[in-house]
Order: sequence, then structure tokens, then C-alpha cells
Amino acid sequence: MSVRLEKISTLIQHELAIIFQRESRNLFEGAFITVTKVRVSPDLSYAKVYLSFFTKGEKEPLLKMVQVQTSPIKRILGNTVGKQLRKIPELTFFIDDSLDYADEIDKLLKDN
Repeated sequence: MSVRLEKISTLIQHELAIIFQRESRNLFEGAFITVTKVRVSPDLSYAKVYLSFFTKGEKEPLLKMVQVQTSPIKRILGNTVGKQLRKIPELTFFIDDSLDYADEIDKLLKDN
């Protein structure tokens, strides 16, 4: 990944983290959501956003809730980074299950 893409990914990740923190009560019913990773396409038109949900229940309904709010999230992001980016990429949200995977491996190692 080029330095430019890395900087843009980091910028989007940082701004989205702030948006999720600030708008949690309004858009996501107070759910605690963190942005773990952002991958931007080379032409800057798409961004894959990986989210981590801190909940005991199912994560899919929370992901659906975020996906429904994609338009307002993109608008807020555009208002904050519009001066730095000419075009705001299309956002696609995914569940980042790497923490769950690490916990599962940790449990397996402790059992042995």
C-alpha cells in the first residue's frame, strides 16, 4: 500500500472513530462500536471499514444498523474531511472478528 493510501486510510479511520463515538446515541442506540481498520481502494472510490462491536449478543443486527446509517455517516465524514479529500469514498462496513479469533485461540491454548 502506498504512503498516500495509508495516510488516507488512517485519516478516514480516525474521523469515523470520532463519528461513531459522537453519534452512537443518535444513530446506533448507544452501542459501543470501534473502527479497527480501513482499507481504501487505489482509486479512492471505495473504503472497506472493519468494525468491532463490544456486546455479548449477536453482532449482525448491529452491523445492519450501521449499514442502514451509511448515508448519514458518509455525509458527516464528508463535512469533516471534505477539505482534505476531493471525493469521499463509498463506505462498506464489515465485522472485524480478529479479536474473537484471538480469544478463541487463547482459550484453546489455556485448556491444554
